Amino acid sequence: MKPTDPEQLPSEPESEEVSHYDDAFITRMFRWSAIALVVLVTGAFILYWTITRKPAPVAIQVTPLVAPEIKAEAPANIPIVLFKDISTLSGIEFTHNNGATGDKLLPETMGGAVAFLDFDNDGAQDLFFVNAQSWPSALKPKLTTPALYRNDGKGHFSDVTAGSGLDVSLYGMGVAVGDFDNDGLTDIFLSCVGTSRLYHNKSGGKFEDVTARAGVGGSPQDWGTACSFFDYDNDGNLDLYVGQYVQWSRDIDFEVGYKLVGIGRAYGQPMNFGGTFPYLYHNNGNGTFSNVSAVSGLQIKNPSTGLPTAKTLGVAPVDLDADGWIDLVVANDTVQNLVFHNQRNGTFKEIGASSGIAFDSYGATRGAMGIDTGHFRNDDTIGVVIGNFANEMTALYVSQANALNGQSNALQFADEAITEGIGPASRLLLKFGVFFFDYDLDGHLDMLSSNGHLEQEINKLQSSQQYAQPAQLFWNRGPSPSGHFAVPTSNQTGSDLFRPIVGRGSAFADIDGDGDLDAIIVQTGSKPLLLRNDNQLGHHWVRLKLEGRSSNRSAIGARVTLRILDQTQHRQVMPTRSYLSQSELPITFGLGTNTTSHEIKIVWPGGRIQKLDSVPLDRITTVKEPL
Repeated sequence: MKPTDPEQLPSEPESEEVSHYDDAFITRMFRWSAIALVVLVTGAFILYWTITRKPAPVAIQVTPLVAPEIKAEAPANIPIVLFKDISTLSGIEFTHNNGATGDKLLPETMGGAVAFLDFDNDGAQDLFFVNAQSWPSALKPKLTTPALYRNDGKGHFSDVTAGSGLDVSLYGMGVAVGDFDNDGLTDIFLSCVGTSRLYHNKSGGKFEDVTARAGVGGSPQDWGTACSFFDYDNDGNLDLYVGQYVQWSRDIDFEVGYKLVGIGRAYGQPMNFGGTFPYLYHNNGNGTFSNVSAVSGLQIKNPSTGLPTAKTLGVAPVDLDADGWIDLVVANDTVQNLVFHNQRNGTFKEIGASSGIAFDSYGATRGAMGIDTGHFRNDDTIGVVIGNFANEMTALYVSQANALNGQSNALQFADEAITEGIGPASRLLLKFGVFFFDYDLDGHLDMLSSNGHLEQEINKLQSSQQYAQPAQLFWNRGPSPSGHFAVPTSNQTGSDLFRPIVGRGSAFADIDGDGDLDAIIVQTGSKPLLLRNDNQLGHHWVRLKLEGRSSNRSAIGARVTLRILDQTQHRQVMPTRSYLSQSELPITFGLGTNTTSHEIKIVWPGGRIQKLDSVPLDRITTVKEPL
């Protein structure tokens, strides 16, 4: 046999070696399997513990909130300046007739306007009351006319209406005064439900109806409201703006058929009536006017319907950007307010929305009534105050400073009524006539609001509302953390000012020559409230009566600045203020206790500048435009 023959090789030793290798392999595999099992069990345990364990409680970090320290502000030191009702004592017996007989026609509750004017050039501020009339359907009509009262210079008035040419029965609404023909005598324009009227002052207390010849009557279907003489093109002749309220007739009013639960038929809301276009009449300089309404840019249409937008109750002609050209801010009822920027070429551009005046801070419209403008901060910023409906705050739009240079951005406004102390205090009342005036002669413009509801029985529906409502006065204390304005009480003003009436138009003037500004508030369907200012503070004042030569004779639109020590005051000659009404043309600067020299700068319409180094204190000074 060959040694390599497998059958001849021994078998037992080979089996032992193979067995040895198998046992070693199995041992190694068992060891690794055990290790793997331990790892797997350990991993599973760690995973289970991780998932199921409760997180350790985290300490709550409490950061204490420290309220900012608010320094207590001293109560406003409101001066005592009493207003006394002298309506009867002064000789005024006028009663407004709104024509109401129970049909609840909308014009009945909207009227009541007044004007201070010196119609006879004796230096005393006279009074003109706008009146309405009975409707043709009235069973017992009242024959009523407007009323003209002459002032004797001491605050006593005589009725000189009879034979004046103004003793004509019509349904009057608003009034504008100004010398439209530059003959030195103040003329009167009446906006009406129906055809409006222009009366030329012939002197001697006589007026002539020149409506047809002048071409400013409008249409018998009109409802004229806020109106104003102003020179929009600086040609030296007073032009005429006539706002319109809504499209109205007796038939339309009954078709609207507005009713209140528990009351029945009531005065309709303006949103149920169509909007309107205003009139703009250009003065031709020969006693006639041209109707330039369509080409002026004042006719704004609703972009959705193409219909007229405006429902105007107030207008403020004011040079917003101090460029020497008068702009218009128009207060509309339940639709957006309008701002017309003068383009210096006979046209206007409407910028209400972009300026911030069109709506409230939330983009909503309000029931806007009366309006006025003034530099109540004694700087370049302009305030536009608008009286709004009940449960809507009075608006106070203020021109904003440019973020780049801190200068006033005259065409950008924000409503600062709340921060200035007017908003919450005014919310409840239904505001009509609003105007700025310095009643305590301290050099800061204060504000007065005349108020009254539309519906006689409103208290049945709203316990917080009354038909007759008190006026509201806001005293300007200057810059303050609580705003410029504080609200006086009857302890500081007397109770006559706050006697509840159905207030509508209002105006101010110095009726007795003592330098302080008196006020009048008229009612719808009742007697006016003439309030004499009995200021006993001993404050000094400057009054200026401006007379234009190259510019319009009334100097309407002239801007006047007075500087004394570190204070600067601004005024604009503009009688159109408040609701449908006109205040005096002379301007008043209060000086407080200051008697130091002062500087006056007059910018006449057209741009001519005149400077005066002081004028006598505590008297009125007439200033004529240099030729």
